[in-house]
Amino acid sequence: MPIVANTSIVMNLAIIGHIGLLREQFVQVVVPQAVIEELRLDEDLPGNGAVRDAIREGWLQARETGEKPLVASLRRELDRGESEAIALAVELSAEWVLLDERDARRAAKSLGLSVTGVVGILCRAWRDQRIPSLRAAVRQLREKAGFRLDDGLVEEILRDSG
Repeated sequence: MPIVANTSIVMNLAIIGHIGLLREQFVQVVVPQAVIEELRLDEDLPGNGAVRDAIREGWLQARETGEKPLVASLRRELDRGESEAIALAVELSAEWVLLDERDARRAAKSLGLSVTGVVGILCRAWRDQRIPSLRAAVRQLREKAGFRLDDGLVEEILRDSG
């Protein structure tokens, strides 16, 4: 079954040097065309080289969604990348949709989709011993990528992860 990702997942993992976790955990990841546009791959931005490599290697693929009415409906509350990612996940009967934004996660779940985010991917990687330190990865995510996480949530994640 396919996996569909939104911009923030791909971008944040690429910025902290862990985009390969997507390939390790899911083998192949599909992103809607809106995500490719939001990543601005023609610019020299942090992580873009790794994203271009993933596309060139073929495990990260862009695909158009045919679910235009669903995209239009979701666009009332969400941005284009999130809307297209959710619609593409519905269209492909995706095993997972990878989203970080709260409203997007709520919308995806309401459509019966399974959702995880960048922190969930890092937790799984740590449990599988793919990264040496969850604390360091979360710190990089916050410092290098500017990812916003509540301090209390970070401590809860680290405590629950052991």
